[in-house]
Amino acid sequence: MDNEIRKHFRFNFWVNLLDGGFFGFAFGFASLSTVLPLYIATMSDSALLVGLVPAIHTVGWQLPQLFTAQKVQALNRFKPWVLFMTVHERIPFLFLSLIAWFSPLLGKSTALWLSFIALTWQGLGGGFTANAWQNMIGKIIPPEYRATFFGLQSAAANLLGSAGAAIAGLILERLVFPGNFALCFLLASMMMGLSFFFISLTREPPHTIEAPIPDSKAFWSEVRAILKQDKSFTWFLVGRIIFQFSMMAFAFYSVYAVQERGLGKFEAGIMTSVLFITQVIANPLLGWLADRWKRQPVLELGALAVVLSALLAWLAPSLTWFYLVMILTGIANTVFWAIGLAITLEFGPEAQRPTYVGLANTLIAPAAALSPLVGGWLADQFGYPATFAASAFLGLGALSVLHFFVRSPERERQTSVSATSG
Repeated sequence: MDNEIRKHFRFNFWVNLLDGGFFGFAFGFASLSTVLPLYIATMSDSALLVGLVPAIHTVGWQLPQLFTAQKVQALNRFKPWVLFMTVHERIPFLFLSLIAWFSPLLGKSTALWLSFIALTWQGLGGGFTANAWQNMIGKIIPPEYRATFFGLQSAAANLLGSAGAAIAGLILERLVFPGNFALCFLLASMMMGLSFFFISLTREPPHTIEAPIPDSKAFWSEVRAILKQDKSFTWFLVGRIIFQFSMMAFAFYSVYAVQERGLGKFEAGIMTSVLFITQVIANPLLGWLADRWKRQPVLELGALAVVLSALLAWLAPSLTWFYLVMILTGIANTVFWAIGLAITLEFGPEAQRPTYVGLANTLIAPAAALSPLVGGWLADQFGYPATFAASAFLGLGALSVLHFFVRSPERERQTSVSATSG
């Protein structure tokens, strides 16, 4: 099995790198940070609804993963499930394009409801794909390359995403509503099609299912046992939940800069490109550091970046400082997603990996749902600076938990080796 995996390693590495690249290109045209929030803002002036955009995407991606874990654990190949489910995270962009184009006829209220239905469909499509996809990557990419792979894949996504965001900024600036948003979403759906082509080329050999698959009762008993007995993993989840809450301000940086600080829409697109470019650089660099050095300090660096980005957005004397805000946001996003995925795949025995992956995502989903809503409520009641201050405070909490309580699997191994050597 290991020989078969390594035989196709280079091919799988590149086709999945291209999958991620074009997936990111798509999200450049339909950015969760700028394009989609600005689109929703054309139909509503509620910061709460704007905050729902990243919440729906993140919760949709995270929530189903534990509930699909038992099924995924029974698969001897993950690719067929991935291909079937990922269609549902790609097609909705075509529907968003049609909704945007016909929004003047539909009316703001109807178009808003339909847009959120499409966004929910897209988010859940990603969620039903995610557990099997992570396990497929964990299977076809050797452990010593996983953080590097996730980093490079994210870098490719952000490199093409930055180009998409810049083009989207020009489209939004030069075309009139609703054609500008409709074209952005259409281009996003086309890039999703190219992404699907590359992931469909993945070569995944079947594997032997080593342990019998428990029934539902036994599965949920297993879940409870993991949370009770694996203290390191449980603290990791606590740290991730606080980390997720600390990022609640990210959805409002661009809207705040445009609506209250006078940033132009084209400049907003450039600012999003800065975010993507930062992640292009940070993802492979931090992934390489995590694989070759230690993952724990990299995890803590992400929490520190949250604190600094929120403080800077709160206290920035001019719009120029928001480019640094986006740089810090990019670092935080990189750590939370790319490094977080790599560390999650290290916990627990391989036979239980789908359950660990499901727990690491589904239990964070409530925080992902509530954090932008709390941020939007704070912004509506007290102004955007209140959201930024709350994010900075929570970022400090996440940093404290990750530093003092979380012991990642690599730290446990190092401690064990040291004790054995002594």
